Amino acid sequence: MQLYRKVGIICFLAFIYTTSFSQSIDSKNLMRHLVFLSSDELKGRKTSSEGNLKAIEYIQNEFQTYGLKTHYKDYLQRFSFRSFGKVYEDAANVIGFIPGRESDKIIVISAHFDHLGLGQPNSDGDSIYNGADDNASGTAALLAIAEYFSKNPAQHSLMFAAFDSEELGLRGSKAFLEDFPFELDQIALNVNMDMVGRNDSDEIYASGTYQNPQLKGPLEIASEGSVPELLFGHDQPGMGRDDWTNSSDHGSFVKKGISHIYFGVEDHEDYHTQDDEFDGINPKFFVGSANLILKCILELDKFLVED
Repeated sequence: MQLYRKVGIICFLAFIYTTSFSQSIDSKNLMRHLVFLSSDELKGRKTSSEGNLKAIEYIQNEFQTYGLKTHYKDYLQRFSFRSFGKVYEDAANVIGFIPGRESDKIIVISAHFDHLGLGQPNSDGDSIYNGADDNASGTAALLAIAEYFSKNPAQHSLMFAAFDSEELGLRGSKAFLEDFPFELDQIALNVNMDMVGRNDSDEIYASGTYQNPQLKGPLEIASEGSVPELLFGHDQPGMGRDDWTNSSDHGSFVKKGISHIYFGVEDHEDYHTQDDEFDGINPKFFVGSANLILKCILELDKFLVED
């Protein structure tokens, strides 16, 4: 399906599925972001690839459009690293900033935009790992939430961090914390999003309340009666792979002793396959989950100021 047809159809679906939240993201823009970030044009967004650079440019342009400030030249926090014998010298996080109304503390809202790139063709001849849910969905939600707060500043300062190189070992979030423009103790919370676009049971998890039990109450308030339903868990020691504490970029914050909440769905059959495509996203679920995460951030922002 041609890209412009996808945009038109999905914007229409997003309009139909927009929830009745009084505070809500722009659902049409949310879906527009997802269409582009998961498109074949970006060829899987692998770190340092041409498609990855196109994703970076797209996020930069959106941050600039929203009028976000930044502490890095052109919003780019550049870094390098070695992985599996290869040196990556031109990786880059995209970082935007909105000053708070009442607090000098910072809530870091994050999602990684990189994915696996190209691989061996599957049975359908498809070699592109588009990563629609993992993690074009989280990045699209990040952009939509940044747009909302650019018009409605929070009490805390908000730093929007689109991380590169998560798939290569959380490299972007590690570099971010090593080159953070403030003292690390100014970070009140990390809210990380990774795979928030589809779930057949209308469920999304907020992981991290085992380590941060004080945050469960605000999340319960924000999610009361929500669709999708907000569940808690995947954060207790001894759960093996079912413990998500270090499963995505929030793990870098955990290692620094920084509180976190991670929003994500359980793995589905298309996880890390070429079938994680835009067409597999459930627009109703995705718009609902993005609005739910926004409501949770608003409630956490209020709670952390009062606490």
